[in-house]
Amino acid sequence: MKIVWILAAAILIGGVISLPLINNHTAYKVEKALCEIPLPEETELIESLSQAGKLTGNGNGMQYFGAILIRSELSLEELDAYYSDYRRNEWEYLVEIQKGQSIEVIDHGGLQFSEEIKGSGYYIVYSWGSGDSLLQELDMR
Repeated sequence: MKIVWILAAAILIGGVISLPLINNHTAYKVEKALCEIPLPEETELIESLSQAGKLTGNGNGMQYFGAILIRSELSLEELDAYYSDYRRNEWEYLVEIQKGQSIEVIDHGGLQFSEEIKGSGYYIVYSWGSGDSLLQELDMR
């Protein structure tokens, strides 16, 4: 009987520990998809990042966010037109001017780039992803 209790406890503890790791990996896949898109001409990739958690809005829920920081000679409109060709929905490959290290589209958690933003020509390209709804509900973040 002790073995059954030990196994049950191990499964419970393993689940609690592995759920955030699985959800973080789902967010990483959003970041990876961004990095796999070829950069437009006159553009360089500076940094990429991802995060899973309750990132915007109120209430409960898990959100998956991936972003890249780019430096480009192109305008916001040109970059948006370029990335719009890759969009399958309204939450993918969004482009905004990046001023400072903080990522303003994230309400909770204070996510920021490590690269110091100096001058103009910096843009954030970001996507919101989705994952397994059961794993989203069980992750306590």
